Amino acid sequence: MNPFQSIYEAVGEEKIKLLTAYFYEEVSRNEELRRLYPEKDLAPAERRLFLFLMQVFGGPQTYSEERGHPRLRMRHFQWKIDGKMRNHWMNAMLTALDKIQVEQEVRELMMNYFIKVANHMVNHD
Repeated sequence: MNPFQSIYEAVGEEKIKLLTAYFYEEVSRNEELRRLYPEKDLAPAERRLFLFLMQVFGGPQTYSEERGHPRLRMRHFQWKIDGKMRNHWMNAMLTALDKIQVEQEVRELMMNYFIKVANHMVNHD
């Protein structure tokens, strides 16, 4: 079993929703990240991330039901993701994570997931 799938049970849907909202607040403040979203309204992207995180963390499978297999690298390959962009993303996500109250063990598990995924998404030097 994926160790990250216990997160949903530990934090619940509302905290994942808050995490996602705080993340997109950071995206809207970060010029580099904001450029990745040509649309003015970030709500659709926020909803997709929320559904994805719920699924990855052991909650409802709504993301896959609506969008199919996540295929993260494939879905993000159109953007240049180098170490600098990875760091922008990680900083935004860690800032969001700092704003929600979760047990330290759960926080570390979430951080480990985000680090693993961020490193996996790098597609340029």
